[in-house]
Amino acid sequence: MSVKVILYVIVAIVTLFAMDSLNINGIFKQGRVLQARIFFMLLLLSITYLVTNFIWDFFLASKMIY
Repeated sequence: MSVKVILYVIVAIVTLFAMDSLNINGIFKQGRVLQARIFFMLLLLSITYLVTNFIWDFFLASKMIY
């Protein structure tokens, strides 16, 4: 298993835990549960992708310095 895949799993779990505190139901109209869930999943995937690539690039850049 690749290190980046493990990093994706760890970041996804942390992101899901952090996003659980958001109240996204207040943003959407009443009865739009499906749209709210799709938005939540897309937001989760986007944040996971961005954070994972930031951490990965940060460690690659720090390796190149030494």
